[in-house]
Amino acid sequence: MEENQAEKLAPESSGGPVRTICVFCGSRPGNRPSFSAAALDLGKQLVERQINLVYGGGSGGLMGLVSKAVYEGGRHVLGVIPTALLPEEVSGETLGEVKVVRDMHERKAEMAKHADAFIALPGGYGTIEELLEIIAWAQLGIHSKPVGLLNVDGYYNSLLSLFDKGVEEGFIDPKARNIFVLADTAAELLTKLTMARLTVAADEDDGTTPGPGGDEDEEKGAAAGVKRKRTT
Repeated sequence: MEENQAEKLAPESSGGPVRTICVFCGSRPGNRPSFSAAALDLGKQLVERQINLVYGGGSGGLMGLVSKAVYEGGRHVLGVIPTALLPEEVSGETLGEVKVVRDMHERKAEMAKHADAFIALPGGYGTIEELLEIIAWAQLGIHSKPVGLLNVDGYYNSLLSLFDKGVEEGFIDPKARNIFVLADTAAELLTKLTMARLTVAADEDDGTTPGPGGDEDEEKGAAAGVKRKRTT
C-alpha cells in the first residue's frame, strides 16, 4: 500500500460504534458447506446489528454470499473493484454501490478508508494478503481499527501456528501476537470487535492510543493492544 493511500486508514477518531465493516474473503466458496454457511451468517449478523458492508466487489464465492445477504437485508453495500476486474466474466455483478479504482493497492486503501473494523473469512492468497497487510499496518500504528479473524472450522489454525512460530523465532513481538481478535462464529466475533472499538474510544478519551500487542490482561490486549502515549 502506498504511503499517501495508507494515510486514508487513520481517521480523526478510531473509536465509537461499528457502523461499517470491511470483509475480506474468498471469491470461491471453498470445499466445505460450513464456509458458505459462515458467510451467510455473517451477512445476517451484520443486518441484525445494522452494520454496513464494504468489500472487494463481485458476486463470486463467499464475497457474493456476504454481499447479497447484507444488500437484501437493507444495509448499504460498497463494492470496491479495480478496473482490470470490471468485466462481469471476471468478477460477476457487484451489488449496491460500486466504486471503480485503478489497481489493487488503491482498492485496499479505499476499502480501509470506509471501514470501522475488519473481518477475514476463509479465502485464498488475496484474502490472506489483505489480512496480513491490515494487521501489519495496525502494528505500525497507521490505524487503530480492530481486526477480526473468523476461524471457520479451524481454517486459519495453520496461519495462527505460523504466527506462534514467528514469536518463538523472534520475528514477531510477543505483545503483537494478540493484535487481532479471533472467534469461531460471526456473532462472537462482532461482539469482540464492538468491545474493541469501545476500548479504542476510551483510550482516546484518556489521551492514549492503541499500539501493537497485548496489555496486562490478554483479552484486553487482544481487543485493543498496548496503550501508548499519543504523539503530536
